[in-house]
Amino acid sequence: MPAYDLIIRNGTLVNQDGIGPGDVAVRDGRIAAIGSLSSADADTVIDATGLHVLPGIIDSQVHFREPGLEWKEDLKTGADAAVLGGVCTVFEMPNTEPPTTTVAMLEDKIARATGRMSCDFAFYAGGTHNNVDDLVEMERMVGCSGVKVFMGASTGSLLVADDEGVTRIIKAIRRRAAFHSEDEYRLAERRSLARPGDWSSHPEVRDVEAAVSSTNRLLRIARAAGKRIHVLHISTAEEMEILQHNKDIASVEVLPNHLTLAAPDCYERLKGKAQQNPPIREARHRDALWAALRAGIVDVIGSDHAAHTAEEKERPYPASPSGTPGVQTLVPVMLNHVAEGRLSLERLVDLLCHGPQRVFGLADKGRMMVGWHGDFTLVDLKARRTITDDWIVSRSKWTPFHGMEVQGWPVATIVRGIPVMRDGAITAAGLGTPARFLEALPEEG
Repeated sequence: MPAYDLIIRNGTLVNQDGIGPGDVAVRDGRIAAIGSLSSADADTVIDATGLHVLPGIIDSQVHFREPGLEWKEDLKTGADAAVLGGVCTVFEMPNTEPPTTTVAMLEDKIARATGRMSCDFAFYAGGTHNNVDDLVEMERMVGCSGVKVFMGASTGSLLVADDEGVTRIIKAIRRRAAFHSEDEYRLAERRSLARPGDWSSHPEVRDVEAAVSSTNRLLRIARAAGKRIHVLHISTAEEMEILQHNKDIASVEVLPNHLTLAAPDCYERLKGKAQQNPPIREARHRDALWAALRAGIVDVIGSDHAAHTAEEKERPYPASPSGTPGVQTLVPVMLNHVAEGRLSLERLVDLLCHGPQRVFGLADKGRMMVGWHGDFTLVDLKARRTITDDWIVSRSKWTPFHGMEVQGWPVATIVRGIPVMRDGAITAAGLGTPARFLEALPEEG
């Protein structure tokens, strides 16, 4: 009987030991051996000659739209996009219809995902003015990635714009809360600045001060409460200057879109397909994000995958919705930045694997270690491809990176020792399970 279920041989491993040749074996869904395994046997053997073997990529910010908005995306199509892009685990956001604000709604999402999602998953609990007691219970549930609070850019009960509401939430919960940090009061004052049909006015409506004032308020609240926060999709140079002095309580996310695109060119080329919140801004902000990334201020890269139909995006601004698909292009776009020398492969692994593990306290994902889940993303750093809308399997069927030539491509996605994508084809569907977190492990007995 073979000693292992899976062996990946002859690849170049990228893990806490650095980058070097090696083999890795999986038994019962977990890594059982790392090293030279040329004499070992397994039910499945993958020859990774010429490939780099990364820990399974984690996208810690996606919006998969189910329930209530399935014409844009659903849990299955979003997960299919993830694994085709080399992503093993996703954390999904609560702004569905109805939103994920109760124990029952979180249980419903986990039930919907089970048997349908091809990657592993976790769901954020949405913070509101009225569900603090629910949040305390939800954040302890298996499959909950933590609490998400919208200080701006949301509607209905999920919008918590006031300091008192934010304070009540973070004082009540134990885990690190994630925040969309834009000042809703300033956004409301500036909505009249939108120029109909002119997407380049989007970063004027949602200006730098709206982000900076909100993040300053958030940091003051968190420090007074003695709590940890995770600030999502930072888009301004000014916020990075502030956050570097608050790393004891604040972890930081940036997006590939903000690292890759810049205004006004993106709005001239892509129109509504460049519209997202917070906005893509001028090149000085993009340069500052890269500087912050190189300085170690950035902890995590997430895609903020937020699908809308092409027809919805063609509505004239400001009627066009904000958000772009990104889970399938996360790895290729960032590997291209590696190829062009903007960051090392080790740093990319830190941002897409080790960082999410540290920030969110994943119990057995994000690192290539014996005893942890056998999650791997195999990439060909020499492969040259062109990203096209035809490749996108998200229900949106488009990408803001259509036509972009990249170097570096995901060729296999392996979740708990099961190859779920090989060479651009999904090979095992619906096997995803809830991710586990250190601060939400079930008690024995």
